[in-house]
Amino acid sequence: MFPIWIDLAIGGTLLSLVMFVKTAVQDRKQEKDFIEEHGKTYIQRMMKEKKKRLSAEYED
Repeated sequence: MFPIWIDLAIGGTLLSLVMFVKTAVQDRKQEKDFIEEHGKTYIQRMMKEKKKRLSAEYED
């Protein structure tokens, strides 16, 4: 059997790896949500601009 400090070091490394993966998944989800939210805003602006241009064409 290994000395206790080696077991603790391996355990700490594994715990650190698990926490890293968990944080990476959360960050990726937050980034995806942020991009979706701003994408919807952009699309809404495009639709408003399109309606504005179409109404201006019909007025002429």
